[in-house]
Amino acid sequence: MSGSGEDWLSDGLDADAGSGLWVPGVDYIAGWREARAAADRLNRAFLSVGFELSAVRAVPSTNEDGRGVVRVVSWPGAVGRLAELLEALADGDGGTR
Repeated sequence: MSGSGEDWLSDGLDADAGSGLWVPGVDYIAGWREARAAADRLNRAFLSVGFELSAVRAVPSTNEDGRGVVRVVSWPGAVGRLAELLEALADGDGGTR
């Protein structure tokens, strides 16, 4: 993580993510595009339940094989709130704890 404090919100292709190596011939763009679509959907879901994307955000990336990966980056407090929401859904009360 660099020193600006906001770099964790980046959603671009990141050559430093994962192993940090780009292998010639691997289609990282296709994997990233798939991950971007999934991350966009998850970010819309976060917004729909009241999260700010500055607190919790899905970020598209790829692994060393070019496969799409979505990472959720967040501040600890927002992770706690997200965990409570998911636990409430798993318990069947629809998130109304």
